[in-house]
Amino acid sequence: MSEPWPTELRISKDRKNMVVTFDTGVSFDLPAEMMRVLSPSAEVQGHGPGQKITVPGKRNVCIKAVVATGNYAVRIAFDDGHDSGIFTWRYLFELGERGDALFTAYEQELAEKGLSREPKIR
Repeated sequence: MSEPWPTELRISKDRKNMVVTFDTGVSFDLPAEMMRVLSPSAEVQGHGPGQKITVPGKRNVCIKAVVATGNYAVRIAFDDGHDSGIFTWRYLFELGERGDALFTAYEQELAEKGLSREPKIR
C-alpha cells in the first residue's frame, strides 16, 4: 500500500488554518498554532531524545508562506519568524489523524510547566 499523497493544500483567508486533501479522499483542517508548536524542526523537536521544546504563546500565529520541498514535503513559514519545519506528506497526514491527541498532550505540557498558549503582551 502506498503512502497517502496530497492532492490539494489550501490556506484559509485568515491564514490560521491549512486544509490538506489526500488522494485517499480525506481532508484535514490543520490549525496554524498546532503545526507551529508541533513543528518537526530541530528548533522544536531538539537534536535528540529528551530535547523537545514546549513552545508557548502561539495561539494567534498565522501561516506566512508554504514552499514546496522536493516532491515529499513543504516548508511552512509562520508570522512569528519560525520557518525551519519541513512537513512531510506523512507528517501532515499524521497531524490530521492524531492532531487532537497531540495538541491535548501539548496543552498538558504547557500546564505542567506553567506556560500559556497566549502570546506575551509587549
